[in-house]
Formats: sequence, structure tokens, C-alpha cells
Amino acid sequence: MANEKKITMTQEGYDELVKELQWREGEERERIKNDIVTARGFGDLSENAEYDAARNAQAENEARILKLKHDIENAEIYDASKAVRGVIDIGSVVRVYDEDMKEEVKWRIVGSNEADVVAGKISDQSPVGKAMIGHRAGDVVTDTVEASGYTFTYRILEVTRD
Repeated sequence: MANEKKITMTQEGYDELVKELQWREGEERERIKNDIVTARGFGDLSENAEYDAARNAQAENEARILKLKHDIENAEIYDASKAVRGVIDIGSVVRVYDEDMKEEVKWRIVGSNEADVVAGKISDQSPVGKAMIGHRAGDVVTDTVEASGYTFTYRILEVTRD
């Protein structure tokens, strides 16, 4: 496993993973342990829905802990000091005009494990993120999402960093 592929992420994304890991290994593990103890008190474990739910929560928590440890161990923090001012890269906040939808959209380009479209964070590995990397304000980016055949066109209005 020494040759694991590095996972590029922002410092903020890395810090969030570490914070979540600490919470899951501490407070959440303790809460689940208490739920299991409480559920055991309800009697016959073979027909105890609360016990099953608590054990499932425990399994999900432990699986997430393993994933977090893997991602943290293989994290490669993007060095924002090497970024070229005004050029889109990981950590950039990009304001674009969607030529198809006729509206402005704002995204932050992040590592793939940090993506959260609802929060306005798109992955550098997503079709839109990949197409944006390396461009500047004033550029028009047109590309096609291979999986769906959808073609998008964005006019880049502004590129900033937090």
C-alpha cells in the first residue's frame, strides 16, 4: 500500500477530515456504545430492533473511520502558495456565467473527496472542474460530459481565492 494514489485536497478539506475522525473516534463512538448498552437492556437480542440499529450504526461509524484514516494518510495538501494569481486551480473560487441557463453561478474548486455541489464545492476531477482548471477570467469554457453527452458553456467572470 506504499504506492497508494495521493488524494489532493485543500488544507480546509484536510482539517475537516481530521475533525470528523476525532469526533467519530471519540464522541460518536461513545454515543453508539451507550446506545448498544441501552438496547441490550431491552431483552432478547434476536428480536431487538434498537440493538440491531445500534450495531448497524457502529459498523457504519467504524467503516467511516477506516475511510477517513485512509484519506488522511494519503492526503496531499494543495500548496496554494504555488498557485498563479487569477488562474483557476484547487482552492479557487470561480464566478461564471452559464450560457445555457443564462445565470451566474459561483463554485469553489476542491479535491475530489471534498466535493459538495449543494455547498457550491465542485471537484477538480469533475467534468466541469477539469475543464475550468488553468483558465482565467474572460475565458469561455465549453466541454462535453462524456457520460451523458451534455455540452456546457461557461464564461468565467471572476477567479479569486479565500
